Amino acid sequence: MLRRAFLSFLAGAAMLVPSAATASPALVFEPYNGTVFYSEDPDALWFPASLTKLMTAYVTFHALRNGEVKFSTPVVCSKNAAAEPPTKLGLPVGKSITLETAIRVIIVKSANDVSVMIAETVGGSEEAFIDRMNAAAKKLGMTKTQFANPHGLPNEQQYTTARDLARLARALIIEFPEHSDIFAMKSVQVGQKQLRTHNGLLRTFNGADGMKTGFICDSGFNIVVSATRQGRKLVAVVLGEPSTRVRNARAARLLENGFKRYFWKSLFGTSLDGLAIQAKLDEQPAHLRQVICGPRPKKRRKRRSVRRSSVSPELIGLHYTPVAQASGIPTAATLTAIN
Repeated sequence: MLRRAFLSFLAGAAMLVPSAATASPALVFEPYNGTVFYSEDPDALWFPASLTKLMTAYVTFHALRNGEVKFSTPVVCSKNAAAEPPTKLGLPVGKSITLETAIRVIIVKSANDVSVMIAETVGGSEEAFIDRMNAAAKKLGMTKTQFANPHGLPNEQQYTTARDLARLARALIIEFPEHSDIFAMKSVQVGQKQLRTHNGLLRTFNGADGMKTGFICDSGFNIVVSATRQGRKLVAVVLGEPSTRVRNARAARLLENGFKRYFWKSLFGTSLDGLAIQAKLDEQPAHLRQVICGPRPKKRRKRRSVRRSSVSPELIGLHYTPVAQASGIPTAATLTAIN
């Protein structure tokens, strides 16, 4: 009886241990010396989604430092920018905001239209700005990263890894401490609009002070989050979680464990560059659409004729935006944009 009870206990305990197959890429590190506290699949290719905007900010900060632009520089909404899907600020074509406000909006609200506005202002064109993004990635040693747009909307030619995102986050923290307040903002005011951050850990995790979240169906829910306690700073990168709730919980748990083990991890941990490179990884980014959002909805056949009186003009050109369900896991119909 005792042996049977012991075996039953072991079986029950095993069920409580999360399967490695269900895990997603993650990395926790100390940004100033680059010491890695924890890593899991750090070199797996992944779609960055709105974490892309960290590089958009990085390139812009360099342009500011070089005197190419100023925070007061007007950032104008072009037709190209206005055409981007949500999440967006929604300025009319020809209207402008300052570059300072624009940077705050892409970090806090993750506005895709404003990302294009910044790219066109700083780079002269969106294409030229993307070239700067890739040049910066190469200089930072982001060897498995490629950018194809400044916002992170779905593109098969845009991918990264947890290790490369850690390198980018570290560069932002070390090279531009004067802009750290932007990543810690919980909201930003634009005219009559108050835009709130998608980074819930800024409100719930003790010491959280940055940085950015991201989502598309193929990437799942991503986050790069920093926190500081008693003068000690850690950054966690978590990719591919099934909901904001799970993403935030995992990131918080990794940071909490990092702070608890800070002393001995800082002594015996390896560096971002010294971390062993994974072998036998897929050559393509993970595609999680079926898991996260389900199959694409089938296209409805167009009706031959539609009475004008039967269609409300407010419904024409309606865009869906991310809507969190009570379960924390959204449906395909509500998730066509990133945050």
